Amino acid sequence: MTSGLKIYLRLLAHVRPYWLMFAVSILGFLAFASTQPMLAGILKYFVDGLAHPGATPFPDAPWPWLRDLQLMYAVPFLIVLIAVWQGLGAFLGNFFLAKVSLGLVHDLRVALFGSLLALPNAYFDQHNSGHLISRITYNVTMVTGAATDAIKVIIREGMTVVFLLAYLLWMNWKLTLVMFAILPLITSMVMVASRKFRKQSHRIQAAMGDLTHVASETIQGHRVVRSFGGERYEKARFLAASLTNSQRQLRMTRTSAIYTPLLQFTVYSAISAVMFLVLFMRGEASAGELVAYITAVGLLPKPMRQLSEVSATIQRGIAGAENIFEQLDATPENDQGTLESERITGRLEVRGLSFTYPGRDTPALEDIDFSIAPGQLVALVGRSGSGKSTLANLIPRFYVHDTGAILLDGVAVETYRLHNLRQHIALVTQQVTLFNDTVKNNIAYGDLAQKPEAEIRQAAADAFALEFIERLPEEFETVVGENGITLSGGQRQRLAIARALLKNAPVLILDEATSALDSESERHIQAALEKAMSGRTALVIAHRLSTIERADLILVMDKGHIVERGTHAELLARGGHYARLYEKQFVEVENQRAARTLETDG
Repeated sequence: MTSGLKIYLRLLAHVRPYWLMFAVSILGFLAFASTQPMLAGILKYFVDGLAHPGATPFPDAPWPWLRDLQLMYAVPFLIVLIAVWQGLGAFLGNFFLAKVSLGLVHDLRVALFGSLLALPNAYFDQHNSGHLISRITYNVTMVTGAATDAIKVIIREGMTVVFLLAYLLWMNWKLTLVMFAILPLITSMVMVASRKFRKQSHRIQAAMGDLTHVASETIQGHRVVRSFGGERYEKARFLAASLTNSQRQLRMTRTSAIYTPLLQFTVYSAISAVMFLVLFMRGEASAGELVAYITAVGLLPKPMRQLSEVSATIQRGIAGAENIFEQLDATPENDQGTLESERITGRLEVRGLSFTYPGRDTPALEDIDFSIAPGQLVALVGRSGSGKSTLANLIPRFYVHDTGAILLDGVAVETYRLHNLRQHIALVTQQVTLFNDTVKNNIAYGDLAQKPEAEIRQAAADAFALEFIERLPEEFETVVGENGITLSGGQRQRLAIARALLKNAPVLILDEATSALDSESERHIQAALEKAMSGRTALVIAHRLSTIERADLILVMDKGHIVERGTHAELLARGGHYARLYEKQFVEVENQRAARTLETDG
């Protein structure tokens, strides 16, 4: 585990852009802290003034009006002056620290979100979305509390203790040394409690991530939950996650509830010893001096208690900062390429390609070889888990292959800058992602946002999406809801295909892109795709083998290997894997047709 001090200092480094506001807030809290011994000193003058109201508190002052000021007027005037000074300090401290805190929250959230956009796919495979979201929401709040609110307490209350102790030393250093005798005990208590707070904070943040994850999954999958009667199960999951979170919060509260009174008892024990000594050794001190001394001693427990409580805040922040820095320090996508090409022909070659997912022993792909000339259509077929989608993900470098090479126009894909490489590839997957935005903005997304409306409309028409878009309430300006919830599966798929067609990239990858379409839509889409693939490299992963009968080359995959290759006719004639897959699907289609015929006749 990284040193807590090291993490905390790194966290405070993020305050550097706000150093001026931070400095003003510190000065404000110093002003506030300085008023505490002033108030104790005023009591000295007040008690002495009861016996001699005409006495002057500042006989050696340089100004005559101050030298002649009597105690009966000076005490009320000084109290008002101290209140103004304290109020000014509190305002400067609180206001400017709040600005620093909000700025820090903003900066950390933006940095975390920015890192999410740059992290490789493998990172998302290893971390669930609930924990990642919890970092941006919950963890950042805990961290800023440690970096700002805790600093506020440390400076304001810490300087209050320093000023009070300095005042006490000035008044009677022998008596004050009794207070210093308990410092080693207080230090050891703080260290023990800090370790407990940090450990418990890690557990709380993990529980909060679990809570967010369960809620997020249930919201996203609410239709499945309701369709399969999963309400009771999800409620139980959420209840368990919430209960775990509450229990861990309670453990931390219990630790704090035990630790703070113990610290207070230690401090009050020292104060009681000081009071006994004051009464026992009055010496020649005046009543006012003794009252001022006892008052200053009595003011110590409150700031010391608050200082003891801030340890929990700091440890929560350090635990949160560890998670945040773990993500910020994670290695982003490997983008060491230097080549940026305006346009490529789209020749794709794969040579001796092998790949194993991180944390797994069995290769997902092994010794894959094929090439696609511009304008050719190559289809990948095979059982689920044979490695088809993995291969599609390696071409745009969503994952980095282990051995072998992927060449685009004769150049290794890792030579291209990532953004430039992906500009040349249009990818449509079975899992369509749409944003809670208009139809137009979902088609013309990202780099396509500046495309003219005529091209957007043409892409929608080519994807056979125009006919349903024109029936929507506001046509292209209709908001589709989260992930296109207001659209059917086929409509969402057609919007994704329209987005790929609008991109007009030389390489087109379709990962079961027509799986959610009905038969009529699929016929139109096939015609549109044939038109779109003209002069382009097309790699199609197909579940329905009838859709790729005219492919220039069909690669049959099984357990990460290419087991057969050839045209549709050649593979059928061979009577191998492809022929068996085709026959199985043909029988299924015929059975479905027969069932529909029976229903119609009935």
